[in-house]
Amino acid sequence: MSDSPHRYDEAARAAVYRVIRERRDVRSFLPTPVAPETLARILQCAHAAPSVGLSQPWRFLHITRLDLRQKIHALVQQERLRTADALGHRREEFLRLKVEGILECAELLVVALVQGGTREIFGRRTLAEMDLASVACAIQNLWLAARAEGVGVGWVSLFDPQALAELLHFPPDARPIAVLCVGNVAEFDPAPRLLLDRWRQPRALEELLFENGWPEQAR
Repeated sequence: MSDSPHRYDEAARAAVYRVIRERRDVRSFLPTPVAPETLARILQCAHAAPSVGLSQPWRFLHITRLDLRQKIHALVQQERLRTADALGHRREEFLRLKVEGILECAELLVVALVQGGTREIFGRRTLAEMDLASVACAIQNLWLAARAEGVGVGWVSLFDPQALAELLHFPPDARPIAVLCVGNVAEFDPAPRLLLDRWRQPRALEELLFENGWPEQAR
């Protein structure tokens, strides 16, 4: 079988596969700024993500006020304790994990989903959650572009969405999906942080890849 004529050259392909393989969820950052032009390129890559019906349901809130950053951090700490309590026997183990870098990262972004409701039915009539999937694609684009730039990103999901929405004056049809810590790092971990911290072992692709239906032993 011949290669596709649209295939990138070997060096370009290697770079794409490398950035996917080396993307990490970062929790520790250096106290150095991210160049504005670098941040702009990263955000443009996020905005280039695919979206259902070309709806572009993402919104990016760049948090530049220290008081807002501190209040967001406080919301995350509240949810961190609630999550720890909900984990039962793993509570103390969880509390030892570093789960965010909100106060130390160079840039802080809040990513929001604008919910289309009945206004956006292209691709959502039977799968309403495709708008959320679109925002996730934008975040992944941002993450990969940042890694290619040598910039770390940490996705924080420990927060009460309603409390964060009220803090940042969201309209009724929008909700926060992610708090993203963005900044320079001393190094990137050689493997996912939760693997290094022995929180969980990832599963092999072969365990999650099925053919022609869901196998009985996996139900």
